[in-house]
Order: sequence, then structure tokens, then C-alpha cells
Amino acid sequence: MNPFTQSLLRKLQNRRLKQFVERWDALEALVIGVYKHGAAESTDEAQYNRIRAGLLKTYPGWQPVLELYWRKTSVAGEPAARDPFSSLLAVREASGFAANWRAMQTLPAAREALNKYLVDALKGV
Repeated sequence: MNPFTQSLLRKLQNRRLKQFVERWDALEALVIGVYKHGAAESTDEAQYNRIRAGLLKTYPGWQPVLELYWRKTSVAGEPAARDPFSSLLAVREASGFAANWRAMQTLPAAREALNKYLVDALKGV
């Protein structure tokens, strides 16, 4: 888990938000692992299916508020034109991340949006 995100989560009381962030962290770790390895193992596929299913179920509830944050991020040095969360969840199989540099460039926008939202949530904004 991202150390800054982890420090924010320790202070957060919202259990639903914590669960969403923890799932997103698992997705991020899997994307990075598959990209670095250059392939997805069967265990990666099973894990991705499980993580993705949970996020597809819960993300619509977070999407409106996170949009306020991701619109202020960038992907590959350009302002984010698409929802980074939806873009990554659109990949149907873990193997889709094996040589997916665009996914790797998209991860930081999602992380930045999450962290900024968590900071504001802790402030009560």
C-alpha cells in the first residue's frame, strides 16, 4: 500500500471508504506485478476477477465524488481526459496489463485522486 495512503487510512473512520481504498490498492499492486512480470499467472487472473468484481460493484458509489479529484490529475503528462478508475477497470483480464504501459501511466492519476479525496475527507470537506 502507498505509504501516504496508509497513513491517511489509519485516521479514517469511514469503513466503506477504507474497504474501497484497500481493494484499489490490491488492484494497483496486481497491475504493477503483472506489468513487471510481463504475463499474468492463473492466480493473478483469479485475484483480478475477484478484485475487479468488488470494485465494479462499489465504484459507482464513489465515482461522482472521485471525479472532482481525478479531473485535476494528469496521465502521461496530459490532463486526464478519462476516468482513470473506469479505464483500469475496463481491462477484462489481468493479462491485459502485461505490456500495458498506458495502464501504468494511469495508475498515478487514480492514486492522486484517492489521496486528495482522503485528505479532504479527514478535514471534513
